[in-house]
Amino acid sequence: MNESLARRPVVVDLSASPYARVKPVPVNAVHLRGPFWGHRHDLNSKHTLLSQWDLLESTGRLNNFRRVSGEYQGAYSGLFFNDSDLYKWLEAAAWSLAKGPDAEIEKRIDEGIGLIERAQEADGYIDTYFTVDRPDEKWTNLRDLHEMYVGGHLIQAAVAHHRSTGKARLLNIALRFADMLHERFGPASEGKVEGVDGHEEVEMALIELARETGRPRYLDLARYFIEARGHGLLKGGRFGDAYFQDDVPFDRMESLAGHAVRALYMACGITDLYLETGDANLLPRLETLWDRLAARRMYITGGVGSRHDGESIGNDYELPNSQAYTETCAAIGNMMWCHRMFAATGNARYVDLFEWTLYNGMLPGWSLDGQSYYYVNPLENDGAHRRKTWYECACCPPNVARTIASLPGYVYGTDAQSLYVNLYADSDAALEVTGNAVQIGQRTRYPWEGRVDISLDAESTFTLKLRIPGWTRAAADASFDIAINGERVEAAANAEGYVELHRIWRRGDTVRLDLSMPVRVWQSHPKVPDNRGRVALSRGPVLYCAEQADMPGVDLDEIFIDPSNLQTSWDPGLLNGIVVLKGPAQRRAIDSSWSGELYRPFAELSPAARAARSQPVSLTAIPYFAWHNRESGPMKVWLNYREA
Repeated sequence: MNESLARRPVVVDLSASPYARVKPVPVNAVHLRGPFWGHRHDLNSKHTLLSQWDLLESTGRLNNFRRVSGEYQGAYSGLFFNDSDLYKWLEAAAWSLAKGPDAEIEKRIDEGIGLIERAQEADGYIDTYFTVDRPDEKWTNLRDLHEMYVGGHLIQAAVAHHRSTGKARLLNIALRFADMLHERFGPASEGKVEGVDGHEEVEMALIELARETGRPRYLDLARYFIEARGHGLLKGGRFGDAYFQDDVPFDRMESLAGHAVRALYMACGITDLYLETGDANLLPRLETLWDRLAARRMYITGGVGSRHDGESIGNDYELPNSQAYTETCAAIGNMMWCHRMFAATGNARYVDLFEWTLYNGMLPGWSLDGQSYYYVNPLENDGAHRRKTWYECACCPPNVARTIASLPGYVYGTDAQSLYVNLYADSDAALEVTGNAVQIGQRTRYPWEGRVDISLDAESTFTLKLRIPGWTRAAADASFDIAINGERVEAAANAEGYVELHRIWRRGDTVRLDLSMPVRVWQSHPKVPDNRGRVALSRGPVLYCAEQADMPGVDLDEIFIDPSNLQTSWDPGLLNGIVVLKGPAQRRAIDSSWSGELYRPFAELSPAARAARSQPVSLTAIPYFAWHNRESGPMKVWLNYREA
């Protein structure tokens, strides 16, 4: 391999992608200064990485590699795709090094790479589930056994490690694996095996490897896997072809369906293909699928996947609350797709959903102490659902870790004339705009407050584009103000959701953005039966819920809220410091005579009888991402507003 490959530590390297309208700023160019959502630790999450490494060890995942090289004599441990947990951990650890060296993390990275090196076979193959016990079964069950999915995570870890450190050791391993794939799989007309993996992942990994190396064969192989899908090669199994997105080719898909994470990873890979090729058939179909997912099959959290059976997306408006699956990995897949769609279009609506899903879809999967995780994220629960420190299928914990570690790479973007400010967070960055060095800093308590103070150190002309979040643009009672060097300027968001500030920027210039943060009250489509007569609450980018811990002795099913008179307050002692919503509500006790009946003839309750069983109570709502960080108890996102 070429050791002189340029080091480009970005999350998705679009710096040379010809059809990327906006390019992300490198991870190592942005320093996030601390927690901005109530977690006790900084965003590099070192203690999360160290605890996960210990779990990789104690659960046998590292021993699976040692048994291939003869260093461990025990049995294989866990599920057939367990190698991917180490690979995702390595990617997270690599991104954490983008801001600077850390001897403790680097020691574990080097140990992990050594395990992988010694377990890789001469032809480049690596999968510890097969090598020792099942060598004759390699590549015999592409539908179910995830060999390419696992290898895709190896490739992504290798690219992240190379970008963050400049070292090629892990990248060389990934290249041998990718070259072996390229030699084996492809069109039958080329004498290769026709096949696709049952779990998408390798497509976007190969495209990222092509970006990193400049070798088009990896892009060609990714294109083959994308175009081969949808023709029934996987032969469905008990879930059917649609579960694997293998029922119709992409260009004929009407909606994302099937396994949620697989569908979203497929969409990511196809968006990457568009960014590299500009294929005119791809982007309109991607936009259609995104629109339909957001309008019909997505929870208000940004979570995707309504069915436990098959971890599947479900049909239009099939969005049950207590039975919501909404896997944490699916929320992360949604964020990954939004990031790519923004790069392709420059439209803030994709960043809006990225941010919303970050706070309300992914963060609930991570406890406030950084040590436990949700796999499933219901929007209503009786208190039995609790986070765990690890899972037998542990895809979510290291996926959370790699997302958090790479978050600096999502804050800014650039095009030929502009610097985009996409996420608001207390941070500093050194980057390049229009070929000139620019330093930018943000000081803010967002998302709790809407004021963002931006400082610039520049001597150049460019357009500073500030994202005006969708929750502000769409609200009649929301507003924003902008001042440059203390002087208010008239500004409006453009059609893509950004305020454009074009000028010659000088050292010491300041910009103040003030976003109003009224409480938003949401209702859902009438075809969502769980939410009839209910509303949900948000403030800024944060969705709220009611948790019985704040209303002891009160049955949340009996609470009817008055959303017209909610007040916000900062509580520094609650859940590490959060903004809470408080307001009046009515408790309408359920008639005790129902205790012996499930059904009875209908009789309209009189106003007097309704009033007799009503009593005033005080509602307290907390951010949904912070639920169940205290004692067990019921929780609801969608709250009674009127009798259904």
